[in-house]
Amino acid sequence: MSCRAFSFRRFWAVVVKEFIQMRRDRLTFGMMVGIPLMQLMIFGYAINADPKHLPTAVLAADNSPFSRSLVWALRHSDYFNIVRVAESETEIHDLLQRGEVQFVVHVPVDFEHRLLRGERPSVLLEADATDPMATGYALSALNSLIEHVFDRDLKGPLASLKARAGPAELRTHRHYNPENNTQYNIVPGLMGVVLTMTMIIITALAITRERERGTMENLLSTPARPFEVMIGKIIPYILVGYIQVFLILLAARFLFRVPMVGSLPLLLAVMLLFIAANLSVGITFSTVARNQLQAVQMAFFFFLPSILLSGFMFPFRGMPDWAQAIGEVLPLTHFLRIVRGILLKGNGVADLAPELWPLGLFVLVVLTIGIKRYRQTLD
Repeated sequence: MSCRAFSFRRFWAVVVKEFIQMRRDRLTFGMMVGIPLMQLMIFGYAINADPKHLPTAVLAADNSPFSRSLVWALRHSDYFNIVRVAESETEIHDLLQRGEVQFVVHVPVDFEHRLLRGERPSVLLEADATDPMATGYALSALNSLIEHVFDRDLKGPLASLKARAGPAELRTHRHYNPENNTQYNIVPGLMGVVLTMTMIIITALAITRERERGTMENLLSTPARPFEVMIGKIIPYILVGYIQVFLILLAARFLFRVPMVGSLPLLLAVMLLFIAANLSVGITFSTVARNQLQAVQMAFFFFLPSILLSGFMFPFRGMPDWAQAIGEVLPLTHFLRIVRGILLKGNGVADLAPELWPLGLFVLVVLTIGIKRYRQTLD
C-alpha cells in the first residue's frame, strides 16, 4: 500500500532526471526556446500583408506639368518606388517579365491636351498580378491618388475640370493573373513548399537512422567515399521528388485550372537544382543530429523561415530589408519566382538566370559542408 501512495521523493527524482536529460540534450532545448522566439520575431517584425515602396517604372509619352505632377506624386507615395523611367514598350515588358518591377505607369502622349478639354484622359497602370496580395492595396491607393493629384494644377479657369470622379481616369491591366485568382499563386508555390518539407525531413533522417540502427559500421567498412555515399543516398529521393512534382502539376492543371504558359521540360530541368538544394540541407542536418528527433527538429527549424520569408504566404516585398536578405538565402524564395515565372509568365532560361545561380551556389556551399561533416562523422 505504501508503494502505491504518492511519494514526493520519487516525484522529485523524476523531475531532476528530466532536467539532467534536458541539459544533456542541448540541441532539443535550444529548439524549444529558439522556435518560439523565431516565430515571434518573424510574425512581429517581418510579416506585412500591406507591402509598400513597390518597384515601379514610368513610361511618360507626355512631358507636361500634369505628367510631372503625377510622377512627383508617385515618388512621394508610400506604395510606389520609381526605379526606372522606361523608354519603350519593349523595355517595360521585359521589366515585368523578369519581375524587376511590380507596376508600370503609362502616361499617353496627348494626356495634357485631353485633360484640358475635360475629356478625362486615361492613365494606364500595368501590374504584375502573379501575387494578388502584393498589388491590392497599392491599386486602391493609386485610385485615390489619381483623383486629387492635379488639384494644385487645376486652378482659376481650370478649376471646373476637377470633376467629382477625378480629372483623369485610371485603367488597370493585371498581367499574368487578370482575375486575381489566388490559386494561380498558391498552387505553383505549394510545389516548392511540399518539396522543401518532404525532401529535408526525409533525408535529414538518412545518416541519423544508420547511426541509431547500428548499420553505420557497415558503411565504414566499405570502400565507398563520403561523396559517393551522399550522392547514393540523394538519388532515390530525387525520384520521389519528381513523383510529387508530377502529382502537383496534374492537380494544378485539371483541378485548379492553373495556366501553364511556359515550358514544362524547362520547369522539370530547373526542378532538379531545387531538389538537390533541399536534399543537401537534409543530408547536412543528418550529419549534425545525434538522433532522429534532433534531425526532424532541425528540419522544422529550417522549414519555418522558408515558408514565412520566401513570399509564399506573405508578399516578399512587404518585408523589411533584413528579412528580405534572409529570404534571398533560402532556396524556396528563388524557386517560387522560377515556377511562377515559367507557368504564369512563360519565362525562359535568360529570364530565370538571376534565380538559378543563387540556387547553384547554395547547393555547392551546403553540400561541401555536408561532405566535411560526414568525414567528421566517420572519424
